[in-house]
Amino acid sequence: MNLAILYYVYDPMCSWCWGYRPTWSALQSKLQMTYPELSIEYKLGGLAPDSDEPMPDDMQQFLQQTWNKIAEQLGTKFNFAFWRDCQPRRSTYPACRAALLAREIGLEQEMILAIQRAYYLEAKNTSDNAILIKLAAELGLDAELFAQALDSEATRRKLEEEVSRTRHLPIQGFPSIVLLVNGEFYLIELDYKNWQTSFQQIASLLSE
Repeated sequence: MNLAILYYVYDPMCSWCWGYRPTWSALQSKLQMTYPELSIEYKLGGLAPDSDEPMPDDMQQFLQQTWNKIAEQLGTKFNFAFWRDCQPRRSTYPACRAALLAREIGLEQEMILAIQRAYYLEAKNTSDNAILIKLAAELGLDAELFAQALDSEATRRKLEEEVSRTRHLPIQGFPSIVLLVNGEFYLIELDYKNWQTSFQQIASLLSE
């Protein structure tokens, strides 16, 4: 197999990423077992920039409809108390920065799951730094250092640079999977219920 990298493009607060989680987990496990030399890299897509403004009512209704749709189609669990108990903001960049910081110490996937569980199951507002700092502490990170880094100019710039690079990949929203092989980028078809669909396409491209 030639040098190949598989990019998983996501946002920690993307509801379709939460719905895809079990299938992606199965696909990732199968790929790591079958192609141990294949590099899998997580890339942040950045869904919604920083904002302190309350989320407009029409956006709240749209997202609740999306949650319902994912729950019906995929059986994904959501805690709709979030919309009653929290003040939603259209702001996912803080959660993206938290994932970026966790990546630096090899805990990106653990941080993604912590954010998703807090947001979708525990009805916590993961647009809030205080929630993200608490999640980091629960993962064993130094809360004070994490808090400083979360809003630092360096971390903000790092996220903006990654989002900019990610948007040059041939993606179609989040989640997206892109395979780089022999210098070419290929968008991999996603089947939210069946990991084999993506696996077969990846296997075919790797064997060429």
